[in-house]
Amino acid sequence: MQKGMHTDTERCVRAVQSKDARFDGWFFTAVVTTGIYCRPSCPVVPPKPENMRFHPSAAACQQAGFRACKRCRPDTSPGSPEWNQRADLVARAMRLIADGVVDREGVPGLAARLGYSTRQIERQLLAELGAGPLALARAQRAQAARLLIETTPLPMADIAFAAGFASIRTFNDTVREVYALAPTELRTRAVPRSSPVTSGPSGIPGVSANTAGALTLRLPFRAPLNPDNLFGHLAATAVPGVEEWRNGAYRRTLRLPYGHGIVSLTPQPDHIACRLTLSDLRDLTVAISRCRRMLDLDADPVAIDDQLRMDPLLAPLVDKAPGRRVPRTVDEAEFAVRAVLGQQVSTAAARTHAARLVTAHGEQVDDPEGGLTHLFPAPEALASLDPETLAMPRSRRTTFTTLVRQLADGDVRLGPDSDWPQTRARLLDLPGFGPWTVDVIAMRALGDPDAFLPTDLGIRRAAQELGLPSTPAALTARAAAWRPWRAYAVQYLWATDSHPINFLPV
Repeated sequence: MQKGMHTDTERCVRAVQSKDARFDGWFFTAVVTTGIYCRPSCPVVPPKPENMRFHPSAAACQQAGFRACKRCRPDTSPGSPEWNQRADLVARAMRLIADGVVDREGVPGLAARLGYSTRQIERQLLAELGAGPLALARAQRAQAARLLIETTPLPMADIAFAAGFASIRTFNDTVREVYALAPTELRTRAVPRSSPVTSGPSGIPGVSANTAGALTLRLPFRAPLNPDNLFGHLAATAVPGVEEWRNGAYRRTLRLPYGHGIVSLTPQPDHIACRLTLSDLRDLTVAISRCRRMLDLDADPVAIDDQLRMDPLLAPLVDKAPGRRVPRTVDEAEFAVRAVLGQQVSTAAARTHAARLVTAHGEQVDDPEGGLTHLFPAPEALASLDPETLAMPRSRRTTFTTLVRQLADGDVRLGPDSDWPQTRARLLDLPGFGPWTVDVIAMRALGDPDAFLPTDLGIRRAAQELGLPSTPAALTARAAAWRPWRAYAVQYLWATDSHPINFLPV
């Protein structure tokens, strides 16, 4: 699989004829005889090859006048892995669009964040995705509207504005154009909200009677997915008050553009069950996007594992538990702060340091369903604290205060628009930032799939146990064959240890 797969007609036809779900999100199939577009795994009888047209995005299909299939619901397929494994302009733009920047700031705001002209961004997105930023954001709004229509009792006017539409008329026109149904017809076809949660072909369930005020949905992923290290890591490092493991679910608070939220994520064999409670429904698409990013759900595990298996010493680890993901974050600045708090201390000590900051400087929230009490404090709140109140060595206090000041001032940017090499260089310039801290931030906050930790104690122990080179330089040289997936190799190497981060909590 590679960039521009939709241009390989023969390969796309084979994927459609075999109904291969691994290709969902990589490309979309438009059928000229029916005027609809589908995901490759659509359960209907495949159309004749001469009637297929392939597009790189749902937005491109909509631009070409095709409507979403009512059976396979292509707008709910996993996102393209491209946007989380690349750091070029198009990938950064797509991450920002998923984070709702176009809806909040318009195309000029998107361009300003990326440091390019609107014309350059339009041209590059059109060339690669067949649609510009407005069309891509429109497709995202349509998907959010459909989700709210089908899973909540909200009035249509409220849904229109929550999904990001500027007017009810635009909302109605867009839903009809994309789904060939009026909003009220979409709701009529949906699973009744009074019945138990069940899923249709879309993978989006209705809301059960006991989940008033919460949105319940399924987050799809490409199989396989091994939840052990993913949820194990999040649970083992959870900051009290901000995160918790409760009743088989990872729960945490979310700081969002319009308000705050609480999410509950439960691993299931074929999806991640997600429950969202939001103070402002306009944050829906952003919250979903950030949860997907935290759980690395748009990864292509088959391509990753196939490459790692080529190393005979890694192959047994991959074969034993394929589909490991990289546990990431919903808040890049929060993770960077926690990485500094965790320098040269145990996991338990890092949690204690973070919990003290949360209690002293975090914003309180109400969680009637569990033990979540605060949002993790924003850099602006931490930049004004007294360093003497930090129970850590003076040198690490300097590291901490410098980082939060740079984050608050915008001198260090870790969001979806960040330029990875530039951000790495700026972090390395900060006092107390060595390669390990920079690489762990690159891996889990920036989302660089090739970040590597050759000096990490757990990695060196695993290397020695497996017969890999144990010195950082020699291990880095050996790991060149694992590129561009070295962050995933880290997960397999860490899994050789008995640390709680490697096990799904009971």
